[in-house]
Amino acid sequence: MNIFNNMFQSKYSVGITFFLSVLAISCQSKKEVASQSAGRSDGIMSARQNTLSSMEQKNGWVLLFDGKTSTGWRGAYKDDFPSQGWKIEGGELVVIKSDGKEARNGGDIITKAKYDNFELVLEAKLTPGANSGVKYFVTEQLPKSPGSAIGLEYQVLDDNLHPDAKMGINGNRTIGSLYDLITANGKKAKPIGEWNQVRIISKNNHVEHWLNGTKVVEYERGSTSFRALVAKSKYKNYEKFGEAPEGYLLLQDHGDEVHYRNIKIRKF
Repeated sequence: MNIFNNMFQSKYSVGITFFLSVLAISCQSKKEVASQSAGRSDGIMSARQNTLSSMEQKNGWVLLFDGKTSTGWRGAYKDDFPSQGWKIEGGELVVIKSDGKEARNGGDIITKAKYDNFELVLEAKLTPGANSGVKYFVTEQLPKSPGSAIGLEYQVLDDNLHPDAKMGINGNRTIGSLYDLITANGKKAKPIGEWNQVRIISKNNHVEHWLNGTKVVEYERGSTSFRALVAKSKYKNYEKFGEAPEGYLLLQDHGDEVHYRNIKIRKF
């Protein structure tokens, strides 16, 4: 009987040990996934900054910023990257604070490549009172537009301290909005000094703005309703504004300190 009890206890002990081991591995796996997904609500995962996971690479994502160099970028209306007004520091692409005026220091920077159907994801961190923007379908129209290249703009703004938040119509110059055209709705912006995830999807003229995993703007380029909005905006004198078949991507220098990182894109 004692032998039987010893055998039973031994098997029971082994079973419990095995179960606890599996449970520990499962918990660790969940922690790793949670760690990778922190701050990401769209399923895009990368354990390190300015890198691509194997899943992202498989799905066609490409880095637009390697965290170390300005490769792939140049100044708007320029051949090279600006010699002032921008810096790369700590794996971040930073607009250096100047006088708060648009494109008066280093100027806007644009990608060397043009894009049409794409999904763009990046992270942006504002400083108090800062203003910037992510533009797409950008064209370098001549003569040069005052201060900046022209394109559709995903507004990046401190809604509490910057006066632009109270300008425009119904808040269409607030963070996440299609600048001066469509107000972002249902947004949950992070506090100043924390990273916001910006996501722009453009497919066959259908465009979406996402902020921290929430869709906040949706519209059709070139539609009757879109053209009606343009006709009432600051862009009304630009022929077929926002309807270029392809264009550059742009990060805006508005004279305020703003940080960017994890800039990646995939084409459709």
